[in-house]
Amino acid sequence: MTATLFSLTFAVAAPFWALMILLPRWSWTARIIASPLIVLPVVVIYALLVLPAFGDVLPAVASPTLAGVRDLLGTSDGAAAGWAHMIAFDLFVGRWAWLDSRDRGVPALVMAPVLLLTILLGPLGLAAYLAVRTRWRRPAAAATGPQHLG
Repeated sequence: MTATLFSLTFAVAAPFWALMILLPRWSWTARIIASPLIVLPVVVIYALLVLPAFGDVLPAVASPTLAGVRDLLGTSDGAAAGWAHMIAFDLFVGRWAWLDSRDRGVPALVMAPVLLLTILLGPLGLAAYLAVRTRWRRPAAAATGPQHLG
């Protein structure tokens, strides 16, 4: 079951990445990506992997040590859970960056490589977007309104 969940993790996230990268101007892309619930399928997979092992997971994350985290992630279940954790957060960050970039008018051709970097190396993609977004200021009306966080 772990191998199946591992394989499903990116498969359920990939359509959302494809929409943001390949169809950024399609009206349905904006409607779909507007919902923070797009990460829910990956979160469910994460829960299916973590909750049965909660007794082992909680001590490792409540008082983390390098050896404890290594031991936790060094199993098939731990690696699959770690992967689901990364995919969920990368997708949430990618979603935020995509929504924020639309508010700022960042061109889709600029965002495509940033989103690809976010898929592959999450924190580096976030860093790239934080650098990119400084070039495009939010319109004054949008700057006073609520931000797309959730």
